Amino acid sequence: MSYQCPLCHAPLSSEGNQWRCHNNHQFDQAKEGYVNLMPAHHKSSKNPGDNKEMMQARRQFLEAGYYAPLREAVIAQLARHLPANNVRLLDIGCGEGYYTAGFTAEAVGHPGLEVHGLDISKVAVRYAAKRYPACHFCVASSHRLPFAEDSLDGIVRIYAPCKAEELKRTLNSGGIVLTVTPAARHLYQLKALIYDEVRLHDVAPEQLDGFTLVEEQQLHDTLSLSGEAATALMQMTPFAWKTSDAVWQQLAASTDFPCETDFMIRVYRKQ
Repeated sequence: MSYQCPLCHAPLSSEGNQWRCHNNHQFDQAKEGYVNLMPAHHKSSKNPGDNKEMMQARRQFLEAGYYAPLREAVIAQLARHLPANNVRLLDIGCGEGYYTAGFTAEAVGHPGLEVHGLDISKVAVRYAAKRYPACHFCVASSHRLPFAEDSLDGIVRIYAPCKAEELKRTLNSGGIVLTVTPAARHLYQLKALIYDEVRLHDVAPEQLDGFTLVEEQQLHDTLSLSGEAATALMQMTPFAWKTSDAVWQQLAASTDFPCETDFMIRVYRKQ
């Protein structure tokens, strides 16, 4: 499957290590295998998305297996709801590729599955493409998906934002969107270290125009974290910006820090 030009929306064709449209807009494919489809004037900052420190913290935490049950639950839902053959799946906000690489044809049980990963962070996509060559990665905005109309069969959004109209535009009729969002008590104990009053997450389902909610699954657990793991978890969350030096030291000194994870997995189908 080819990409769509982020400047004029014409199809891009691959010519060696370049992607080019008929209007002669050109995008180079990096040596790691990904393509950068994020024009400079679409960026809100010089290097948007997660920085190297956040990416490394997330990689360390995920590879320790703490969120493996979430990945397995997402894979099970994809196996249940994706069309049978020659499926094109996009992971929005793929980061360093931990979840994306798990969505293989063998794991999902769908022959011919083609897996794409998209993220706004170039440092994360570079790492993902280098480590997981079986997937197709690009740097792009989740609000301007570089894919043609009706070209995808499934989209995964794990915490990632995306406009509902873009989901509707790029998905085939009957295609699915799988979202993962925080349920009520997600990371409650980390939040309690920062806020005087902890507010529970709103669990109301997202309303996606043109889609029907077909399945909902809550996944709750309590982790027992070492100081290193607790620090990495905090570092990979937005709470890191509000964390005081005293809290960082407290986490690092922990030997058994209990922390709840609470996820809501939802599957929507395009009407």
